[in-house]
Amino acid sequence: MSLYDDAVLVLKEYEDQEELRRSYLDHLEAHPDGMWKACREGHVTASALVIDPERERVLLTLHRKLRMWLQTGGHCEPGDGTLAAAALREGAEESGVPGLTLLPGGPVRLDRHETPCAWHYDVQYAALAPAGSVEAISDESLDLRWFPYAQVAEVADDSVVRLLEATRARL
Repeated sequence: MSLYDDAVLVLKEYEDQEELRRSYLDHLEAHPDGMWKACREGHVTASALVIDPERERVLLTLHRKLRMWLQTGGHCEPGDGTLAAAALREGAEESGVPGLTLLPGGPVRLDRHETPCAWHYDVQYAALAPAGSVEAISDESLDLRWFPYAQVAEVADDSVVRLLEATRARL
């Protein structure tokens, strides 16, 4: 199965945010290249909100280009077999934490937002960091920091707050 086919299947099985979910599927139907950064009309991305093993904090990255505190994530790559694999890869690359595991149940949320490169149709997962893991700043980040749940709204935008709320409900 291709990454495109996996994305369509994941989105068809996702049961929340009906109108937004439909817009993702419509976008992919209209753009067979809609998984890739080269699609200027927008592309599907995958992200992962990294949660500490005690389930009290989240790891956010200060994005180098956007200069915003965000969850880890980004563009799909040809080697990604699934959206879940893309989210895990991005999470590990941007956090420096190996051994992340996604929360069961598929994506936590969808969030479509405009970026300097194009519209991002972000499929958002949540991932648990293993005990004893140590984060490491990547080239894509200015900083990387653990935030208690209560502090996220003070540093991040509403999309990250909504992702945290949905993640906490799933925990």
